[in-house]
Amino acid sequence: MYRRRRRAYFVLMGVCLVLFVSAWAFVRLWSMPAAIAMCVVAMVIPPVAAMVGNRKGPEDRWWDEPGARQGPPADDTRSGKDGATGDPESDAWWEELDGRKRRG
Repeated sequence: MYRRRRRAYFVLMGVCLVLFVSAWAFVRLWSMPAAIAMCVVAMVIPPVAAMVGNRKGPEDRWWDEPGARQGPPADDTRSGKDGATGDPESDAWWEELDGRKRRG
């Protein structure tokens, strides 16, 4: 998957460079509006290429951290035993938010 996204990114960026260079190297000699239009199209390509290059497919397991437990969560989306994240401050915040522990 990574190779396909990388190839698509470089193809899009190559098209962008070809449009810019050809617009101002020789297309402007025949038609200035066409050269400007080519540059406008080329201007839109880099953000699209970045989105294509960073897109994750359904088979990419980007949400899994190394060593994370497998399977659905018990009662919430937090990781660890009984919903504990491992950070005491974060755990206290979650307990207060969930209503398990009252401050006072």
